[in-house]
Order: sequence, then C-alpha cells, then structure tokens
Amino acid sequence: GLIDSKYPLLKERIIIVDKENAGLPAARKTGMEYVTGDYVWHIDSDDWIEPDAVKKIAECAVQTGADLIYFNFYKEYAEHTKLKVESDYGIEDKDEYLRAMYNHRSYGCVWNKCVKTDIYRRNDVRFPQFSYAEDTFLMTQVVGYVRSIHHLDEALYHYRKDNPQAITRQNRSKRRTEAVRNSLALYQLYKDVPSDKCPVSVIFDDIFYRSGLYSIMYGLELFNEYPFLSEKIAGASLRCGSDVWIPVQMMLKVYVWIRRMMSRS
Repeated sequence: GLIDSKYPLLKERIIIVDKENAGLPAARKTGMEYVTGDYVWHIDSDDWIEPDAVKKIAECAVQTGADLIYFNFYKEYAEHTKLKVESDYGIEDKDEYLRAMYNHRSYGCVWNKCVKTDIYRRNDVRFPQFSYAEDTFLMTQVVGYVRSIHHLDEALYHYRKDNPQAITRQNRSKRRTEAVRNSLALYQLYKDVPSDKCPVSVIFDDIFYRSGLYSIMYGLELFNEYPFLSEKIAGASLRCGSDVWIPVQMMLKVYVWIRRMMSRS
C-alpha cells in the first residue's frame, strides 16, 4: 500500500490501529496508548502540515528541551489563506496562557502544540466525553502541568476551515452544549485537588460564568442538573479577559440570587 510504496524505511515505526469509530476524544485516547516517542503531536485528518514541520519541531525540542512547544498556523478557507500568529508565553505566564486559551484569546487546539509524552503519562491527563472543545479540555490540563513552554515562531500547520463535515460545522446549540458539558466535567475532575496543585483551577470562575450563560441562552437547565453552579457563580470573582463580559457576569450573579430567593419562597 501507501507505506510500502512511499515510506518503506518507516514501515517498522508505523502503527496502524483498527478500531470502531467512537468519536475524536476516544481516538486521541487510543492513540496515546500506542505512543512510544519522547514527544506527541496530534494532527487532525482533514488538515496538513508544512513539509519540514517535524524537522523544525524536533530541532526545537533538542535545543530547548521544553515540555510544550507551540507554533503558528494557517487557516485554510475555500478562497484564501490566513496566517495566525500566537502570542509569546513562557512558563512564568502559565496562568495567563491558560485563561487565554479557555477564553479564545489564544488557541486551545492540540494540533499546534507538541508535548512531551511524559506530561500525559506522569500526570494522568484525562480525555473528555464530547468532541466539541475537546482540545481545550486536554490542553488546559497539559499547560497546567508543564514546567517549560517554548513558542516556535513559525507557521507549520494548515487548519482547514472549509470542510462541511468538520465538528465545527455542527449546529451552534449542539457545539455550545458539548463545550460547556466538557468544561463542567473538567471542573468536577479537579475540584477536590488543592489549588496549589490543581492544573486548571485558574479557569474555574470562567467555567462557571460560561456555563451559566449558555444554560440561559440555550435552555440547557444546567442550574438544575448541576446544583453547585448557582453557588459557584455567586462566589466567583469578576474576571477581566473572560468571554463573558463583566456586566454579564454581574447579571448572572443577580440571576442566581433571584433563583435562590424564589426557591426559598
């Protein structure tokens, strides 16, 4: 086949796993069970990479030894290409980077990040249930655990935006529902971990605000399904730099106060 004809020298290093389709998060989890190298890089099936991308990432890994190497990329539309350049973050900016990823000021995707395999294994990084926003579910954990970060300031990946079958083309309500359920699951996984050891505690308030807003906007009834949500929104700090604007955060606090008053009457 293709491997025999084009990559015969790599044949012994390529592992093909034949498994029933159980969704993207399950596929990534399965892949991690077979990883043997020092670093792992997830590439989506409908995208492509620069011809020398692996070489440049490997050279960067050797030079820096960074736990996490992230890089720029191209968004590929039907009629044009758009370069996306990431901001520079170092390990001292980890909390800022986490919040930026969660709030769409940076990119929480897995495909523009190469990570030491040991970060996944040593810290038992979890995989989400739902496909939408699964990248952020994974990468916020990974960034929370890493001890070194390096921005490779080159565009190495081509992210296809014109695929009608892509997860991002699902209807908005379904996407928002999956995203917020993944976020709440992330909180529940780590809520009992002391804040000084928790990789994702810095985004908890952002999770609460977004969950409350989406519940109201899309009729998700999350306040009934997750009884802790009202209490957490009431106690959350007002957060600049959030997808949920501060006036909306304040409105959510009023909303949960009214819910409490009504439940007591």
